[in-house]
Amino acid sequence: MTELVAVVTGASSGIGAASARRLASEGYRVIAAARRLDRLQELTEEIGGEAVECDVTDDASVAALAGRVGGRLDLLVNNAGGAVGQEPFEDADLDAWRTMYETNVLGTGRVTKALLPALEAAEGTVVFVTSTAAEAAYEGGAGYNAAKSGERMLAGALRLELCGRPVRVCEISPGMVKTEEFSLVRFGGDQAAADAVYEGVPEPLVADDIADAIAWIATRPAHVNIDRLVIRPRAQAANHKVFRG
Repeated sequence: MTELVAVVTGASSGIGAASARRLASEGYRVIAAARRLDRLQELTEEIGGEAVECDVTDDASVAALAGRVGGRLDLLVNNAGGAVGQEPFEDADLDAWRTMYETNVLGTGRVTKALLPALEAAEGTVVFVTSTAAEAAYEGGAGYNAAKSGERMLAGALRLELCGRPVRVCEISPGMVKTEEFSLVRFGGDQAAADAVYEGVPEPLVADDIADAIAWIATRPAHVNIDRLVIRPRAQAANHKVFRG
């Protein structure tokens, strides 16, 4: 049997690292890609995968990743991205908006374009990890709302363009997921602000919940395409509606 190969971007922590572990347990050889090579190497030693230092905003870096992948790829998990800042629109840091667009939209597009021939050769699957920030706007989220909505449109356009060709294009849209870094990065290292996001919320999602959903999407029969899966904790009814006990 042909070995199943998966690429997970942003695999050095959070949802990416959890997805790499879960996919390895499902029998994939995981190529874990991110900027922090030391953390990737720890992960891939654990799961028997391959670590590739990759900056999704850099053409040469992504080309090197594609070279390591070769001619076949069964699964691409576009997870690299993230949020920076939560200021109201009138106080927006447009450099932060640019960073979010470069990673979530252009970076995702760059990786997908580079690996698409290998995905098609393997009749593979691409999973875009967007966010419920693409479901509806919220205060302080304009830049991230825009970036994740843009990434969602990449998935939708690609699915239309590939109709009739053997590549599945799927999207998972997570809500409130408590990881070690997402909110900490968003608030510039302010641990108190990061902790306040989840304060009082009973059982927010964790990275393993999203990894479980990604593995489920990837392991459906080849004719089944999960266009979009929205996943929130029970305590979160909408972006603006969160129960805090």
